[in-house]
Amino acid sequence: MKMIVAVVQDKDSIKLLEHLIEGGYRATKLASSGGFLKAGNTTLLIGVEQDKVSDVINIIKDTCHSREQLVTPMSPVGTSGTESFLPYPVEVVVGGATIFVLNVEEFHRA
Repeated sequence: MKMIVAVVQDKDSIKLLEHLIEGGYRATKLASSGGFLKAGNTTLLIGVEQDKVSDVINIIKDTCHSREQLVTPMSPVGTSGTESFLPYPVEVVVGGATIFVLNVEEFHRA
């Protein structure tokens, strides 16, 4: 048995859950947030048999796409303690999925 932990962008989570359910897979959805953009993410916990791991990963890859997004980070402007912050838009790639596959020693359904 394997545990797939997938961190996806919130925009992709509903469609991903639909595709997983269509494929006969169960998932537990956890709200999370990213460190870089501090944006909302969804973490999915999916328990599957070893022979189903690649199928689930393919569903995730087919559903969760990366895209470019303009963000306005705050960066310091000035010198020696007189800094102020000037926002300027920067294009970054967001989305896609980060996937971890973990071994599960035991599994119980109550």
